[in-house]
Amino acid sequence: MRIDAATYQRVLGDEIRRLRKQRGWTRKDLNGRLQSEISLQTLATYELGTRQCSVVRFVEICVALDALPHDLMARVHDRVFADTPLGRVRVDLHAAAADERPQLMPLRRWAAELLAEHDEVHLDVAALDRLAELCGMDTIELIAHIRGLSE
Repeated sequence: MRIDAATYQRVLGDEIRRLRKQRGWTRKDLNGRLQSEISLQTLATYELGTRQCSVVRFVEICVALDALPHDLMARVHDRVFADTPLGRVRVDLHAAAADERPQLMPLRRWAAELLAEHDEVHLDVAALDRLAELCGMDTIELIAHIRGLSE
């Protein structure tokens, strides 16, 4: 497995920025919570992924964000190396086409049609919403069914 350092840095910065914004903080707010002094420009370059962040600085940022470093790194790793793109759900078309639950008939028919070209697809939320409507269930329930197909 090759590691694309630029991609890894960019995704790490994106995750840091996402956590900061999730808390409703500006960079200045986050900077004020850090134990050591760094410039706002340095913090911005970490978030943009244009500057490498030391492990100690990374942990310091995580502590300031009240986030566990290993959780943040797991999200980064999943985004960089996972087969499923972020924000999408993987559908095993073979399993979906073989499922015999009556409420999943629209999913089964759709999957059977796609099997000629694909073994799996990745659906975004809009597609999942439409498919759930056709199956007569809410999106969360459909996602649980789809994830259960691969087990």
